[in-house]
Amino acid sequence: MTGIYDNPWAYELACSFRDVAAEVDAVLGWCAEHRPPVRTVLELAAGPAEHAREFARRGVAATALDLNPAMCEYAAEQAGLTGVRLAVVRADMAAFELGRRFDLIVTMLDSTAHLSTLDDLVAHLDRTAAHLEPDGLYVLEMSHPADRLTDEPRVSTGWQVERAGAHATVRWGEPGDRLDPLTQMVDDHVTVTVTTGGETLVIRDVVPYRFWTATELTAAIRLSGMLEVVEQHGDFTAGVPLDSPEAWRMITIMRRSARPGR
Repeated sequence: MTGIYDNPWAYELACSFRDVAAEVDAVLGWCAEHRPPVRTVLELAAGPAEHAREFARRGVAATALDLNPAMCEYAAEQAGLTGVRLAVVRADMAAFELGRRFDLIVTMLDSTAHLSTLDDLVAHLDRTAAHLEPDGLYVLEMSHPADRLTDEPRVSTGWQVERAGAHATVRWGEPGDRLDPLTQMVDDHVTVTVTTGGETLVIRDVVPYRFWTATELTAAIRLSGMLEVVEQHGDFTAGVPLDSPEAWRMITIMRRSARPGR
């Protein structure tokens, strides 16, 4: 296993700086303002499915969807080890059909950056809308545009984490990783060095990302015609608008459009 997404345990460790429980609190708080209690949730491009597992721990019937078989296997295993019920589906976030609808759908950690074209993003929104209950909500977390459009990014490309005796040093992107101005794609060079039990594992990978601006997201929503924006936030903390200097994410809450169609 050489790729970071082929090593779910190392990927989960690298991302463990996130407070998943607090983020789920925030999402459920937003939902409570707009709909009845959430009974079912679908996490798209879920990876290790940490958020889906947290929802499941709270009694929500949770489903995790991811295209990577290693991630799907790991998510199911971790759910089983912690005694939570989690349905795991291997599928593409832009081309899935589950035959059911959900109260809440979430896509976290900028996973839509793996959608490389506008057509892909619109297809993703179409599929998501088709799986929402009439009063359901879609919460989409993306990187903040300031990360690529300014000289002062909102997040660091290097960090360290420690959990359960394992220590990881992470470099997600190098100074030479340049955004292609035509495709808005960038190949992020990733290095994750994990030390545990006196042994060291180094994972090196090149991860292609598509940078999406706020206006492109708005255009994709309009092209889909299936969803409409309810509100946006710049953080999982209440009271941080998208245009705040403190905003470090672009979180968009959507619902099914009252007048769907292109």
